Amino acid sequence: MFDPVLLKTFATVAETLNFTQAAQQLNLSQPTVSQHIRKLELAAGRHLVTRDTRDVRLTDNGDAMLGFARTILSAHDEAANYFTGSAMRGRLRFGSADDLALTQLPRVLRDFRQLYPQINLELTVNQSGALMRRLHAGQLDLVFVKQESGDPLGRLVRRDRMVWVGHQSITIDTTAPLPLIVYQAPSLSRDFAIRALESVGRTWRITCNVREVNGVLAAVRAGIGVAVFPQSLIPSDLVELPSAMGLPEVGDVDFALVENPAAPREPVEALASAIMGRPVQLRAVP
Repeated sequence: MFDPVLLKTFATVAETLNFTQAAQQLNLSQPTVSQHIRKLELAAGRHLVTRDTRDVRLTDNGDAMLGFARTILSAHDEAANYFTGSAMRGRLRFGSADDLALTQLPRVLRDFRQLYPQINLELTVNQSGALMRRLHAGQLDLVFVKQESGDPLGRLVRRDRMVWVGHQSITIDTTAPLPLIVYQAPSLSRDFAIRALESVGRTWRITCNVREVNGVLAAVRAGIGVAVFPQSLIPSDLVELPSAMGLPEVGDVDFALVENPAAPREPVEALASAIMGRPVQLRAVP
C-alpha cells in the first residue's frame, strides 16, 4: 500500500524538518520531495506534514506515519539484505577467547551475519585452552584464541606483549609475595605469570582465582592484586605497571585463528577472511 520510496522521503523530511535538506540528503530535487509527500498523503488519505514560510511540522497523523515508516523501511532493508546477500548457507560454530570478545570482534561478527544471513553462526566464549579442546573434539569449527608466540598452529592475526596490569592506586611491596589474580588452571595467562615470576625467583600468592575476564578486571579494579594481560587489551581505567616495580618481563602472545579440518570449508574461510581482512581493533572497552 505504501511505496518504500515515498516512505523514505517522508522519514527524511520528518528527521530534518526541512524540504531542502531532505532533498540534498536524498539526492533529489525539492519539487520531487514535495511530490513524494503529496503522493504519500494521498495514499494515506490524511495530511501528514504542515509547513509555512518558517517551519515544517508533522501532524498527529504524520507522527503516527513516521513510526510505521521506520518499521516498514527496516523490514524492507532486512529483506533486501537477506535476498541480495550470499547464498552460502549452513552452520558455523565459532569460539572466541573471552578477552578477545571485549574488542571490536562483535562488530566483525555482526557484519558477517548481515553479509551471510543464511549461515547459522553459533558463538562460544571461553578461555583459549577450553576452546582448543572443544575444537579438537569436533565441537567447534573455528576458534580465535591466544597461544604461545611462534606456535605454528593456525593463522596469526596479531602478536602482542603480555604485561603486568593493575589499578593506578596499587603499590607493590618488593619484599612480600606478589598478590596475583589469575584464571583457574589450565590457563595461558596464568602460565605466563607464574613462569615469569619463577624465572627471577620472585615469590607470589594467588589472591583471586577466576573463571572469566570480567572476574579478572573486577579483581584488578578492586586493587586486590595484579594480573597479566595483553598490552593492547588494557582497559582505560587500568594501567600497565612500570618496570620500576621490579616485575619481570612476561613475553609475547599470538592471537590466532585455528580451524577444524573437518569443518565446512566455505563458511570457515569466509569468517576467517573477514577477521583477517579487517583487522580487529584490539583496544578493550572499560
